[in-house]
This record gives sequence, C-alpha cells and structure tokens, in this order.
Amino acid sequence: MHARTLLAAVAILAAGSATADARDLSVAARGDLLAAALTDAYLRPFTDVTGLRSLAVTWEGGIDALRDQLKAPDNAWDLILTDPEELAAGCAEAIFEKTDWTAVGGKDHYQPWAVSECGVGATIVNTVLAWDKDKFPVTPTWADFWDVAKYPGKRGLRKDVRGALEIALLADGVAPADIYKTLGTKDGVERAFQKLDQLRPYIVWWQTGAEAAKILGSGDVLMTSAPSGAIVTAGRVDARSFGIQFGSSLYDVLSWAVPKGSPNLRASQQFLYFTGMPLIEARLVRENGLVGPAKGLNEGLAPESAAISPTNPPNMALALRVDTAFWRDNLAKLRPRFDAWLGK
Repeated sequence: MHARTLLAAVAILAAGSATADARDLSVAARGDLLAAALTDAYLRPFTDVTGLRSLAVTWEGGIDALRDQLKAPDNAWDLILTDPEELAAGCAEAIFEKTDWTAVGGKDHYQPWAVSECGVGATIVNTVLAWDKDKFPVTPTWADFWDVAKYPGKRGLRKDVRGALEIALLADGVAPADIYKTLGTKDGVERAFQKLDQLRPYIVWWQTGAEAAKILGSGDVLMTSAPSGAIVTAGRVDARSFGIQFGSSLYDVLSWAVPKGSPNLRASQQFLYFTGMPLIEARLVRENGLVGPAKGLNEGLAPESAAISPTNPPNMALALRVDTAFWRDNLAKLRPRFDAWLGK
C-alpha cells in the first residue's frame, strides 16, 4: 500500500473511531513474546491513529480454556488469536462472529490462507531449524540435526507430538509432500518413533518460543527447532547471529476471531482493517520476523526483512503446512503414545 493510500485509510479510521465502544479494545495474544510484538507493531500505532485505547492480554490456547473465558460474565476479550482447531471449533459452536469482509478491506485484499468464515488470518508461525552462526558456520538440515556424531552437541525440540513426528520423518529422508501420507500408516508412525529414539539422549525439550531461543542463546543446545519469530526477536534483542533454515520448516496459521456479541465489534473491525495494511504489517516483519496476511507485503520489504519473512515466496516454497485435519483425526491416539514414550 502506498503512503497516500495509507493516509486515506487512516483518515477513514479516525473518522469512524467515535462510533466505537468506550471500553478498551482487548486483544488476546498467545504468549508474552507475541503480545509484546503486537503491542509495539500494531496496538500503539492503532491507538495513535484512532484514539481508541487497546491492550494485549495473553493466553496459552486450548478450546476448553476458550469456552470458559467466553462464558465468564466478566469476559473482556474482543479479539482472540486462535489456531486452526480453535477457530474451527469456535465457528462451529457459534461463539465467534462471522467475518464481515467488507468491514476489514475485502477478501481480495488478503492471501488465501487468511480467509475463513469466522476468522481473519493474523500471521504464519514457522517452526524452523535454528542455530548460532558463530558456533556453526554452515546451514544445517534436519538430517544434520540428527547427526550427533558429525556435529556433537545437544538438540532442542518442542515437547509436543505435533511437529516432533513430522521433523523425525523429514530427518529420515521422507519428502515434505509425503509426510502426512507416511504418518497415516502404522509403519510410518513406527518409523517416526524409531527416528526419535536415535536422538532421544541428546534432546533438550522446550515448550515456548522463548524457551527455544533461551537454550540456543545459552549454548545448552547446538541447534534447535523453534518459531522463526522467537529466534529473530532474540537475535535482535541480544545482538546475536542466529541462523534460520526455512527449508522443510513447518508452518501453521494463526487467525483473529471476534467473540459473538462483543461490544467492541466495530473497534475490532477497525483494528483488523488497520493491521491489514502492508506498511503496518511491515513493522512486525522488521521487528520480529512475523508476517501479516495482506497481499503485496513482501514486495515492499527491504532484502533483510524479506529474508526472514515466512511468506516470502522463496521461503514459503520450502515449507510444509501442518495438516490440521490429520491431527484432528489422530491427536487423541498419538499424543498418549508420545507421552508414554517420553516417560520411558
């Protein structure tokens, strides 16, 4: 979006701000790192432009926690960052508003992955292979991640069956396009767990992006899986030279959803309209390596920002989207097995 178009959009937002509810706009983000990133890149500029007060709160996800929050008489969440399972469940249960695309810029303004019945795509989260360039000067692969004989040291991995099995198969030579077909068979699941067995003594488990960045920065691990945004943020804050490998990374979509009956519906729509502008989204890429859903975002990025953008075509072409349908059908079976494997 050109500066002239941005100024025109800002004028529209400012003119409409008086119609919004007086209560602060409460934006529920996932984790402290993302809440801080959204505050700097989105919430403060939104308040500056519209005069509407906004604040970020945090939640850790889960459809049960979401239901409890929205049923609470004192619920004050107006916009919620949801994963695909939460978005689908909330839409099916009619606890989210249906998206009024005319109020947020129109479907054609957004990338296809951002468009759904009850949500507006917020960002793509890539689980990448990350390493310290000062200690490991070459670009590693998942096969190298498993090769502790050639590259001695601990490895960081998220403590979740989702992602762990996919990465194990990628390291074992399964093509990205065949990952879920392989996991859909008994032999494929056995293959993934056998591959995890090989690395198990060397794994340092993490549960949040901040933890992944911490164990890499402290030297507890030579390399780790991690959300790309967490690594970009840690590298910027701590002035470290961390590498990110988008090849065979795993990505998922987080979407904004508005609770049914929210008194701040209009303000939420204004926020989504504002943050859907490429010039505003570019702030998030520069600061945290996170991307928004607007078409044309990557074309306007400086080379250093494009290099860390998950939706930059050369990066996205190398990534594998997490299969939500596969995990909806198989999580109840595979998670207990993974937990039992961890407890051995």
